[in-house]
Amino acid sequence: MGKVAVGAAVVCAAAACAVAALVVRHRMRSSGRWARAMEILKELEENCATPIGKLRQVADAMTVEMLAGLASEGGSKLKMLISYVDNLPKGDETGLFYALDLGGTNFRVLRVQLGGKGGRVVKQEFEEVSIPPNLMVGSSSELFDFIAAALAKFVASEGEEFHLPVGRQRELGFTFSFPVKQTSISSGTLIKWTKGFAINGTVGEDVVAELTKAIERQGLDMRVTALVNDTIGTLAGGRYYDNDVVAAVILGTGTNAAYVEHAQAIPKWHGLLPKSGKMVINMEWGNFRSSHLPITEYDQALDAESLNPGEQIFEKLISGMYLGEIVRRVLLKMAEEAALFGDSIPPKLEVQFILRTPDMSAMHHDTSSDLRVVGTKLKDILGISNTSLKTRKLVVKVCDIIAKRGARLAAAGILGVLKKQGRDTALRDGSDMQRTVIAMDGGLYEHYTIFSNCLETTLREMLGEEATASIVIKLASDGSGIGAALLAASHSQYLELEES
Repeated sequence: MGKVAVGAAVVCAAAACAVAALVVRHRMRSSGRWARAMEILKELEENCATPIGKLRQVADAMTVEMLAGLASEGGSKLKMLISYVDNLPKGDETGLFYALDLGGTNFRVLRVQLGGKGGRVVKQEFEEVSIPPNLMVGSSSELFDFIAAALAKFVASEGEEFHLPVGRQRELGFTFSFPVKQTSISSGTLIKWTKGFAINGTVGEDVVAELTKAIERQGLDMRVTALVNDTIGTLAGGRYYDNDVVAAVILGTGTNAAYVEHAQAIPKWHGLLPKSGKMVINMEWGNFRSSHLPITEYDQALDAESLNPGEQIFEKLISGMYLGEIVRRVLLKMAEEAALFGDSIPPKLEVQFILRTPDMSAMHHDTSSDLRVVGTKLKDILGISNTSLKTRKLVVKVCDIIAKRGARLAAAGILGVLKKQGRDTALRDGSDMQRTVIAMDGGLYEHYTIFSNCLETTLREMLGEEATASIVIKLASDGSGIGAALLAASHSQYLELEES
């Protein structure tokens, strides 16, 4: 072989060695990166762990906080608000009732014709109306005049299938999903606006009085007989169809719970005890917190950067507003410390709340062999393309840890409520098992199947077989809208006339 050939062979061999070394180094670097990603995952799994013992501690802490909140105003992180609802619908209500549901950028007006035990809801109609953005930051009278005008228009379209007895006023249930200090079944002062509303002059005012004045300006003969929030509406809607409903839980963008309490078990109640002996309590459980909650660095950072640091800690762990955001924060750390998505950090991954919980749910529920949905979501939402199957599986695992922690904590919260009601063990009513029904509402519970299945499995696991047999969780989709109309019926000014 000539010198040139030998030289060329040596150069080729050296080049091959260099390439091989690069490949080895790249492999070592990428295996080092992958190892770091797996470390972050393992840490996450450990810090989000919810063994049954821990969940029992969370449930007990919930019960203790409930007792403290019932004992005195400000005695607990749980507000345990007295709703003044002492009569839930029984199913025998009759007549025509209206509801107005104001909780965000849209409101709904609804009417129902109730036919008593046999007929139940004979007919119902509703309309949804968007609130112009300028009215969300305008004056109180402008907003309520706009709502009352829509209500008057809706009343004008009442068909002949709806019957109002001669000489009677139309009655309305008002679902108002903003913080209110309730002062009676049909009055309450606004504590603060949320959800993008900032209207001068309404804070500290009675929202029913504001609505009533606007209704009168429209020349409409209608009386607001019940002011409720959406959770209590869900409880009422659930009870109307099933007399064994004793609590309602909303798991959607936000979360809350309401339940039926014995009036004499509310030390802070100073009024006359209601005839029914019962009182519905609006827990505002999103604000629950306990040292037993498994809180990670991601939750702490999310809370610190939120609009309400230190508040709504339970909500920030379990509700639809936040689950996708926690996943984004974990993926960002993996991108920063383990170059999970390549050498540079995808810019969109740094945008807060860009990953919504419905998208997280779609990735979590992906059953395709190549996790195609995960790949598409990462590309479309976060601008991350060409992800490997291994990376996609890791993303699903992160979704799984965060969703299941939320679901298991929600189950522990429900157990805390059942314990307070003395319904966490099998109760017998004579020889029959006493049923306990919880009405559930909210998109997170309704649409995120892995979340809801995990919640139910965890509750069964904590209650044991015998108690589980008597506890039912029922989806009461859109309970809050019809619930307000039903509460107008069960608190009607004409009830005593009908009973006498």
